[in-house]
Amino acid sequence: MEVLSNALAGPLLYGFAFFTVLTIVVFFHELGHFLVARWCGVSVKAFSIGFGKEIAGFDDRHGTRWKLSWIPLGGYVKFMDDENAASVPSREAIDNMSPEERAGSFHAKPVWQRAAVVAAGPIANFILAMVIFTIWFWLYGVFSTQARVDEVLPDSPAARAGLQAGDLITAIEGRPVSAFEHIQRHVGTSVGQTLTFTVERQGQKIDLAVTPEVREQVDDKGDAIRMVMIGVKRKPGADGVTRYQPGLGESVGLAADRTWFIVTSTMGYLKDVVFGKQSADQLGGPIRIADVAGRVATQGVEYIIQLAAFLSVSVGLINLFPIPLLDGGHLMFYAIEAVRGRPLNERHQEMGFRIGLAVVLSLMIFATFNDLHILKRWLGGAG
Repeated sequence: MEVLSNALAGPLLYGFAFFTVLTIVVFFHELGHFLVARWCGVSVKAFSIGFGKEIAGFDDRHGTRWKLSWIPLGGYVKFMDDENAASVPSREAIDNMSPEERAGSFHAKPVWQRAAVVAAGPIANFILAMVIFTIWFWLYGVFSTQARVDEVLPDSPAARAGLQAGDLITAIEGRPVSAFEHIQRHVGTSVGQTLTFTVERQGQKIDLAVTPEVREQVDDKGDAIRMVMIGVKRKPGADGVTRYQPGLGESVGLAADRTWFIVTSTMGYLKDVVFGKQSADQLGGPIRIADVAGRVATQGVEYIIQLAAFLSVSVGLINLFPIPLLDGGHLMFYAIEAVRGRPLNERHQEMGFRIGLAVVLSLMIFATFNDLHILKRWLGGAG
């Protein structure tokens, strides 16, 4: 019994941390849809965190049902003329509306208002991330480590390029590098591309050609992780660590930079997957997110909140992909409607949503398959 309890403790902690983070992110995403819909005069029937049968809820004075549902892997805002949580229009309901009801109909609104309501969800995710990062930088400051090389891994891109221990990296492709952490920003989306590293060695500036490559590493849990790297290290506790305390205005700028970096690095990775430069085995789903959330939870609540910021950017970005069923798919349909002057017919829209559903389910299955080794580790008690 004690062995079973220990085996379950890890997954339970990870699951709790995951659902906490996901609930924060989903709530703000749906709140974005909700607020702009209300601003546009749309009648909202339901605001749900989770899918499926309702656990608990209440009705507000506008007639919206706020509820928590059993399947906590997302959420939705349902308008009065939706057939379902994916905001598919109910033509029968629209045709039978009274003038008063039509005034609150989402699908009877001008295309720009519908687009604004849909885009508000991802935008809310980016705003949430910006707010969290801003507060983080403002309260905790910015820690950075001097971009000096303490160790060069054998047979690595750095070793082949001629980098040596003691070198100070000052620029990559002509762009200044002020911290060791910035190196990964440059190399993370440059697999297979030759980059010019400018280093300072014994008072002299030297340019070296370095080509980042994908290497497999094993983390502290025994999981294999593929990373784009050049093979340089800083020793733990090395000198040259500085803390800078930015003001509120500068913290906003740093938050914007961090948010943009997450977007560009994610898109860069997906581009590399499409062109065969990187493996898709690093694509993860709820299990992997729960695993990361559980590890972060052991470091403190503030780190869970920061993870929520990273996840919020990812959710906002993914929802903008032009896949029917996602927000980006709706925006794609609205763009077509704006160009044509009329919406696509119901048959084409329904076909698009079915294809979108198939794509989303396929990606979820693929991501879950990638994460099975994590589930095996949890059940084995190593989590």
